[in-house]
Amino acid sequence: MVRMTIGLVAVLALVPAAHAGEQDGPEQSCDGSTYQMVECLKEKTAQWDKRLNFAYQKALEGTANAQRDQLRAAQRLWIQYRDANCLYYGMGEGTIARLEAGECMRSMTEARAKELEGIGQQ
Repeated sequence: MVRMTIGLVAVLALVPAAHAGEQDGPEQSCDGSTYQMVECLKEKTAQWDKRLNFAYQKALEGTANAQRDQLRAAQRLWIQYRDANCLYYGMGEGTIARLEAGECMRSMTEARAKELEGIGQQ
């Protein structure tokens, strides 16, 4: 179990995760105890969630009514999928499951934020 935690910490340190405020400088890695790493992932997810919500609102503004309704429906389903998918990881064994679930939420939220930003720029 200790090797798995150390391995995940090493992987998380190597994975470049863009910061919601990229202009603020390099992103801090999530090192420390399991609690500290989980809290760090929560903070990063919250930053990406803010960016996602901004991009979502911008995308809604730039679409016609029928397309806007479909985007709303897709976003609601995406949230359900993300939450269910990450819950799967969180139901694993040991403290590593908390880290895997946290990284799942962060990475999926980041990916969706970037996708929505692309829609808003069209």
